[in-house]
Amino acid sequence: MPSFSTQQNQKPSNYFLSQPHQAFFLFGVIFAIVSMLIFALGYKGIVPTTVNVVSFHAYALIFMVFTQFFTGFLFTTFPRFNQTDVIDKALYTKVMITLESGSIGVITGLFISPYLYLGSMLIVFSANIMIVKTLFDIYQNAKAPDKSDSYWILMGFYAGLLAHIVFIVGTLSDVFGYSVSWLGTAATIGIINYLVFVTFSVGQRMVPFFSHCFFDKFENFVKIVFVLLVVKSLLSIMQIPLAEAGVNILLALFIAKELYRWKLPFRTSPPILWVLHLALFWLPLALFLGGVTEIGAYFLQTSFAFSTIHLLSIGFVTTMLIGFGTRVTLGHSGQPPHGDTLARNIFVFVQVVVLVRFLYSLQLGLDWSAFWLFDLSFTAWLILFIVWAWRYGPVLVSGKKLG
Repeated sequence: MPSFSTQQNQKPSNYFLSQPHQAFFLFGVIFAIVSMLIFALGYKGIVPTTVNVVSFHAYALIFMVFTQFFTGFLFTTFPRFNQTDVIDKALYTKVMITLESGSIGVITGLFISPYLYLGSMLIVFSANIMIVKTLFDIYQNAKAPDKSDSYWILMGFYAGLLAHIVFIVGTLSDVFGYSVSWLGTAATIGIINYLVFVTFSVGQRMVPFFSHCFFDKFENFVKIVFVLLVVKSLLSIMQIPLAEAGVNILLALFIAKELYRWKLPFRTSPPILWVLHLALFWLPLALFLGGVTEIGAYFLQTSFAFSTIHLLSIGFVTTMLIGFGTRVTLGHSGQPPHGDTLARNIFVFVQVVVLVRFLYSLQLGLDWSAFWLFDLSFTAWLILFIVWAWRYGPVLVSGKKLG
């Protein structure tokens, strides 16, 4: 099992690029703020965009925000998973420059040219390929006796590449005037089979380790979750809602049963750990609530506007990443990975963001005419990442010690 050092003998002069997670985490937070603000303004018709702002919203969150956090975390920990040498600074710096330049180009193209937007997506895609190749090379050269978790993490990243291709081809069709219904397929694969599955694969390995809970997991646990998530995505793409709802509920019960068997010490754990426990249990809860709302939407002949997607991406993925991001930021800057009062409030506030976004989906389906919930939901998201950046940004940039 990997361990995380809380000691640094000497702070290097170029501290910001001294470890891979620092730049990726910081840019992930920056794009989380910028992309959400742009989406909100575009969605409300305040600023014009050259491509569909909803497709930008999905693409930006998957490949310009969450992929940054995945890369920062795994470029730091994946070599430890596999007992290989650390990733060379020149390599992760090259990936970072490619990813950030492409992301800036996507945002610029959103306002001035769909061709620049599309070309910049190709740059982001090239960074995505570099990330996957780096992880694959580590996996191939692993000295660890058990590489099963690494294998499944890679499978999730392959799904991310597939989703990225669909986004690019779909955007290409839009730019050149072809009517193709592609966004649902791209977003479903990108969120369910990439974001959710990679987060799950990492979380089911690291959370018990951090919690000092050692037990024999169900041998095929990760494999079954992978297969059922693929089935869920296929049913979603084919628009078979009742069958998808059934898979959601089945998957929720299966995961909840296994997590309960682990007996994670939620009540006695410090905040830096209980937020990770909470994140794990958000996965079955989000799937169950998603299944219920899909059944309700079918019989009420309405739509709850991606409620399951947002429960999973905010409740599960964002809660997990905020927890991991805080722990890694502190631990790898030579500080005890403890959650102070502000950290606890940030962890709790993530749950507020989830609740508000879920209520917005419900009001659309039930016609509550409470459209102010949209403003509240994106404002809460901005507050979450602005506060996190204010608190931990200086640690990432310069290794600032928190009192």
